[in-house]
Amino acid sequence: MQAQILAPAAVLVVWTLIMLFWMAGVRLPALKKAGIDLGARPGGRGQDLEGQLDPRLNWPAHNYSHLMEQPTIFYPTVVILAIMGAGAVDVALAWAYVVLRIVHSVWQATVNKVPVRFLLFLVSSIALVALAIRAVMATLLADPSALPV
Repeated sequence: MQAQILAPAAVLVVWTLIMLFWMAGVRLPALKKAGIDLGARPGGRGQDLEGQLDPRLNWPAHNYSHLMEQPTIFYPTVVILAIMGAGAVDVALAWAYVVLRIVHSVWQATVNKVPVRFLLFLVSSIALVALAIRAVMATLLADPSALPV
């Protein structure tokens, strides 16, 4: 199961890169259309575009930022489980988390109604909590004699 638990993490990495390109594909043409020169203001940040562009154009950027936040604890959790020996439940929880995050991304970048977005975040967070608890159990309850030397 070690390789299978890593697949959802790899998919989330690829999805994050897709969101990066989605963000750039939306924002760069909008910046050009609005006459905003990125080189004119050294040290500018993406957050500086809030209020300067139509809010809908910033939604993919907001989601990309979210993919740099909570998933950072998903990745080591999956690695811990891969090292300790992931079971079918772990793999299912990891896939549930990734699928829910992808749905959350699409929803936030397109529709962005907060009640649905929050529900998607909440359910994915529950999957991550369950995965984290299983990682803690796998490490605390591990039989040292069963581990590779």
